[in-house]
Amino acid sequence: MISKVSSFIREKQLLTENSTVLLGVSGGPDSMALLHYFVSIREKWNLKLIVLSVDHQLRGDESSDDLDFVKHICEKWGVQFIGTSVDVPSYKQEKQVGTQVAAREMRYAFFAKQMSEFSADYLALGHHGDDQVETMLMGLVRSATTKSLAGIPLHRPFETGQIIRPFLCVTKDEIEEYCIENGIAPRRDPSNEQTTYTRNYFRKELLPLLKEKNSNIHKTTQHLSQSLQEDELFLTEKATELVNNLVVFTDSDKEACFPIDSFKSSPHSLQRRAFHLILNYLYKEWPKNLSYVHEEQFFALLESNSGNVQIDFPGNLKLRKTYKQVCFCFSIEKSRLVSYHKTVIIPGEVNLPNGITVTADYTGCPDWNSDTEYICNKDCVALPLHIRTRQNGDRMSWRGLEGSKKVKDIFIDAKIPLGKRDMWPVLTDDNGEILWLIGLKKGQPQQQTQTKEGTYIQLKYEEGNV
Repeated sequence: MISKVSSFIREKQLLTENSTVLLGVSGGPDSMALLHYFVSIREKWNLKLIVLSVDHQLRGDESSDDLDFVKHICEKWGVQFIGTSVDVPSYKQEKQVGTQVAAREMRYAFFAKQMSEFSADYLALGHHGDDQVETMLMGLVRSATTKSLAGIPLHRPFETGQIIRPFLCVTKDEIEEYCIENGIAPRRDPSNEQTTYTRNYFRKELLPLLKEKNSNIHKTTQHLSQSLQEDELFLTEKATELVNNLVVFTDSDKEACFPIDSFKSSPHSLQRRAFHLILNYLYKEWPKNLSYVHEEQFFALLESNSGNVQIDFPGNLKLRKTYKQVCFCFSIEKSRLVSYHKTVIIPGEVNLPNGITVTADYTGCPDWNSDTEYICNKDCVALPLHIRTRQNGDRMSWRGLEGSKKVKDIFIDAKIPLGKRDMWPVLTDDNGEILWLIGLKKGQPQQQTQTKEGTYIQLKYEEGNV
């Protein structure tokens, strides 16, 4: 087995000479064989080895005995040892996650800390070829993404270096044989024999059937895994470029919007990955009930001919299609949070909940052509002026328009997203006449004409997303 693993390491360029290598060792057959293997090549590669071992406090004295066992072996073989005990049951309750997830998160947090402290080059773990087959089978059963099917990465960046898994080229039986040949008497975790855990069921019930058909199934799946991971890495990089170029994240990264036509011009495989990147960005924690069904709903929404469509996703996330734009946002209605009515003091400024600042002053030299300013003769409006959110039945008029037009229809014509209409700032005089849909449409007091005589009120808005 030594020659097989060493050839694999060289072929895949998993290790370099003169490196600091941390070894995750639990005391079981896989990790003890890993430790023995690295001790056997330590001198040849000039490696600094440090063993990391974690007691998850899940099996009482047995798990603490595992820690002592690994420590004793390290002393015997002349390897530096660092062990720790972590309170998985408390962490599990605090984070509301399963036992296996809690144990993994706490274990890797410990590994990360040690990687940084030692500026280590590698963290070597004892996952083997059978683990790879099991993981890919579980991914096939549980998910519908190529990323989940890709299995365990052979190597990946981690803190100051990389995680490497040099035993992915060998089977569990080969490791057991290696332990016997080298007089290694590993510890055994009884829970590994229980098929109540999903992985154990795959290991005990399904893997033997596959090996009957293909005794080298671990090699086949490892080759497939690497191909899928390489493809996935390339496509994810391209999808990231798509997201960076098209998607606008706002409101402290709780909303994401993009133009549909530009998004759809990219290949479908990139659209799909961009969709998942957006979800990863928005969700703090990936909902368990999020599935490929929601992906299908997303693409159906892109093809919908309706002007306004909304889909509910898990975790109070909404997908809203408004004309040629799609927005992801959480379900708290902004209109309920930012309904307001403010009086304009002249001179002075008004700060609105959506980040817009409106400044007001008097001027004798009005600039009628500025898009960000509104000008009106102070003698033609009823003071004070007000800025508020829209109300049912709002209408406004402007020069050249016969009669008036509903504000609702103005929003529709301008294709303003539904989620932004209720919080749009509306400027009125004291009689309620709408003078300006700020940043969108300028009205005009009925008696006003554009002259340079008299005193004018000048209002200007800055920043914000109207």
